[in-house]
Amino acid sequence: MDRRIFMGAAAALGAATVSRAALAGLPEAVQQRSAATQPPLAPTGGVPYNPVVTLNGWTLPWRMNDGWKEFHLVAEPVEREIAPGMVARLWGYNGQSPGPTIECVEGDRVRIFVTNRLPEHTTIHWHGLLLPNGMDGVGGLTQPQIQPGKTFVYEFVMRKSGTFMYHPHADEMVQMAMGMMGAIVVHPKDPSLHRADRDYVFLLAAYDIDPGSFVPRVNTMLEFNLWTWNSRAFPGIDPLVCAVGETLRVRVGNLTMTNHPMHLHGCEMFVTGTDGGWVPPAVRWPEVSVDMPVGAMRAIDVRFDDPGDWAFHCHKSHHTMGPMGHRVPAMMGVDQSDLVERIRRLVPGYMAMGEAGMAEMGEMQMPLPENTLPMMTGEGPFGPLEMGGMFTVVKVRDGLARGDYRDPGWYQHPAGTVAYEWTGPVAEPQRPPGAPPDAGAAHVQVRKPGGHGSHH
Repeated sequence: MDRRIFMGAAAALGAATVSRAALAGLPEAVQQRSAATQPPLAPTGGVPYNPVVTLNGWTLPWRMNDGWKEFHLVAEPVEREIAPGMVARLWGYNGQSPGPTIECVEGDRVRIFVTNRLPEHTTIHWHGLLLPNGMDGVGGLTQPQIQPGKTFVYEFVMRKSGTFMYHPHADEMVQMAMGMMGAIVVHPKDPSLHRADRDYVFLLAAYDIDPGSFVPRVNTMLEFNLWTWNSRAFPGIDPLVCAVGETLRVRVGNLTMTNHPMHLHGCEMFVTGTDGGWVPPAVRWPEVSVDMPVGAMRAIDVRFDDPGDWAFHCHKSHHTMGPMGHRVPAMMGVDQSDLVERIRRLVPGYMAMGEAGMAEMGEMQMPLPENTLPMMTGEGPFGPLEMGGMFTVVKVRDGLARGDYRDPGWYQHPAGTVAYEWTGPVAEPQRPPGAPPDAGAAHVQVRKPGGHGSHH
């Protein structure tokens, strides 16, 4: 819908659904369609802060109105490119899933208009914020549902700084499975507190979208096939960029149905905040993986002393894979050579897979069904990356200018600093006393369908 037409329709809504303070008219409902990471929205007055960068997302503009910082969220159906080659039909806010980040300062008086363009009612819960009960956004408990075509307004003061979320508390199983969520970042009113040189935020979401289809299966509870950061899967997730010696803050929220151990290579990291508040410096401890509980936010601070392209991913291996079936048989060690030719008579081009592992999946560009992604994909400077899902790269460089978030390309390793093939003599591996000579060999016993014996 054209923005002018949309604003005209929004302004025509009945005033009974908004507060008297809103009678001057709604703020503009800004839309964003691009899946690329947008530049941060720098403050134009008031308390100075380093603006947050939403990974593969953007920050919602606001207007000032008589001391209130006013935002306008529109709940609506959206199309989201999960990665090149796949588009999902989701629900979100202002043209995207997740919705735009709401960014403000501790002490701000905030007024948020919410217009419902979904086919059913909705609300918004402000996850982690301290506010009046009637502004908490639980449909049927603290407010009436926002019916289709109606606009409600939420008004409260940002009483503490930190990292928070917004999401529906109405038909939650469907609406969150369809991608309705967004981040809230509240900066301290004292600019000297909790400083970071670069500040990123994103949300974890999981979807179950069958190959060839576009809409998530909203009744799925466990067997999801798409694991995403801000509704993007690798190689569609943009890199994070920072300079050597800078403090990098990464704020992550988890709205999936399982936990995610977030692992970052090449540095130590500290949990500096949760959606409950900031962690006092005296009780922070170093980690290389931080577990993300369901329904929680974490702010992670890191510092890189070494430049390079450092992997950042969930450490559950199947969460760094693209769409896959859950009933694929284990074929490790199975000799399929006697079957391949017979199957090719029925299925031309058939290839036996999985006999010696799945790495070949990352190298082959096999035909795919409509609107889906390969299980492993993405190219790096040394070949296939064999990753999908919740994976990206933190690109750390010497001398990167403050505020420069452009992709610097692949890291150029200095001579002699890359692992290489050894061509000299190799000694026999040490084995426990009394172990047989082939103790390191793998033995697989397979019974073929219809067979009467075992094959080794």
